[in-house]
Amino acid sequence: LLMQAAHPVAFAGFFASTRALPDPYPRLERTAAVLDTIVFGRREDADRATARVRHVHGRVQGRLLAPAGRFPAGTRWTAEDPDLLLWILGTLAQSSLLVFERYVSALSPGERDDYWRDYRVIGPLFGLREQDMPARWQGLSDYLGAMLAGDTLWVSPQARELGVQIVLHPPVPLAARPLLELANFVTVGLLPARLRRQYGLRWDPVRGLVHWGGAQYTRRILVPLLPERLRWGRRPALAT
Repeated sequence: LLMQAAHPVAFAGFFASTRALPDPYPRLERTAAVLDTIVFGRREDADRATARVRHVHGRVQGRLLAPAGRFPAGTRWTAEDPDLLLWILGTLAQSSLLVFERYVSALSPGERDDYWRDYRVIGPLFGLREQDMPARWQGLSDYLGAMLAGDTLWVSPQARELGVQIVLHPPVPLAARPLLELANFVTVGLLPARLRRQYGLRWDPVRGLVHWGGAQYTRRILVPLLPERLRWGRRPALAT
């Protein structure tokens, strides 16, 4: 979510409805439920869920109320914009793979292509065309690298405040606070350095070393000891 919110136009689209401002978690829960249906549910259920999303997206549009990075005030946006949809889909795919490879196992180039091919199934369900998406994982990686190196991404003050609050400080029971702090440490460590700075998140070489050591311990020692049902969970039905 922090990656996605770094695109000022995508962030404006997420908070286009003022109802999302005081309590964004129901919106995020609905999004997670749709993705769960797509990956693990039946194709007909996924088609129905994404048809509802496309119907809503067709009515969601607006203009930037203030300048945001290179985007001037008044810039028009729509939830059906393929550039925004690709950024959302691409960051979701990249973030998931980054966590898997850092904490579980590295994939071969062919396995990465297979992984992205499954994500490309999701794209058309939300309105992307085949030609809107890179054909292979390397193409997606190049696109994301260009976005991070270019001037499109810019964390607005509102994104910095709300993004950090939503992702790093959700309402959890007191007993879950240690797990939340661990998850936050992992999340901040996986962000690109440029975006960490723009979000105002502290990081230093010592934190980086601890982050790397924890990932190595998890990948090399902890994960191999886990029962298979915990390591793999449910089998996806995405390609069916």
